[in-house]
Formats: sequence, structure tokens, C-alpha cells
Amino acid sequence: MAGSTRQALIDAATQLLDDGGEAGVTLREVGRRAGVSHNAPYKHFTDKDDLLAAVAARELDAYARILIDARRDGRELAYAMRGYVARALAYPRRFRLVYRPWQGDYDDLRRAADAAWSALLEAVDVEREGGKLPATVESTRVAELIRALANGVIDLEFAGHLNKDQQATMSPDGLVADFLALLGDQAGVQR
Repeated sequence: MAGSTRQALIDAATQLLDDGGEAGVTLREVGRRAGVSHNAPYKHFTDKDDLLAAVAARELDAYARILIDARRDGRELAYAMRGYVARALAYPRRFRLVYRPWQGDYDDLRRAADAAWSALLEAVDVEREGGKLPATVESTRVAELIRALANGVIDLEFAGHLNKDQQATMSPDGLVADFLALLGDQAGVQR
């Protein structure tokens, strides 16, 4: 029961976050939405940040799942990154929560961040082994570049700085795909 209550609280907090941002998430309202007492959230989370860290951890788990599922299905990294970008654009407040500065030590959040990072590194390694990404650049560096570009284009889209002329190549998906293609071209040159 405790596990299901905890999950119900995270579900409620996620919905409140989606509806009204971090300011809209209060432990009292989370308890009410989850159908438990207003004190129940405190039995599972020390404070609001602890609860939000659990929401962010769940979102990171979803990002990792996109990468893992794409690899399992034999899809390329570009396909997975399109899924990552699409999810971030569909749930902007979750994306911002994941990448905001965190004060404190949240084990679940660290675990989820490590798992998402590992999934990206594994996807990069598969692409490198297949000659689709440069083998001369360290996997960690390539993964950082891909993550930085994807997150950058997501932020630019949120700010309204992409698609000014409705060009498909200026979409977040198009930019990430072009970047990966350029890296792939570089890999072909270095063989």
C-alpha cells in the first residue's frame, strides 16, 4: 500500500506540475488529489523538493526508456532523440524541472540521472561501433554534445526562436537530425 500511495502522490504532483508549474504543487493539494490525508505526503517525502525530485526522477526514467526502447527495436539514435525532443516539448514543465538546479541530495534523482546518462552513452557506443558516429572522439564527449544540442534546441523552441519562417529544418527534430548526420559524415571521413 505504501508503494501505491507514493506512486499516487507522484502522479498527483506530476499533474499539478503540468497544470500550473512548480508553484502549483503543494503537498496539501497533492494529498487531496491523490485521495489521501493532507499529512500523507509527509510520510513519503520530507518536503516539496523531495516530492519534485521524485517527479523529475520519473521523467528521467522516461527519457532513458526512450533510448533503451529505440535501441532494443533496432532504431538509430536520431529516432530516439526525436522521441526525447518530442517528450520534452509535450511536457515542458517536466523538462524544466529535470534540468533546474537541485539543492540537496536525492538518491532517486541521482539514480535516474545516472540511468538516463548510461542509456545515452550506450546508444552513442552502438552508433560509434556501427560507424555512424566518429570513433576518434570519446563517447562521453559525443554524448555531451548530443545532449547539449538537444536541450539547447528544446530551450530555443520554448523561447519561440525556432520555426520563425516555418522551415522544417529549423525544427528541434530537424536540427538534432542534422547534427547527428554531420557527426555521421565526420565518422565516414575518419574511417
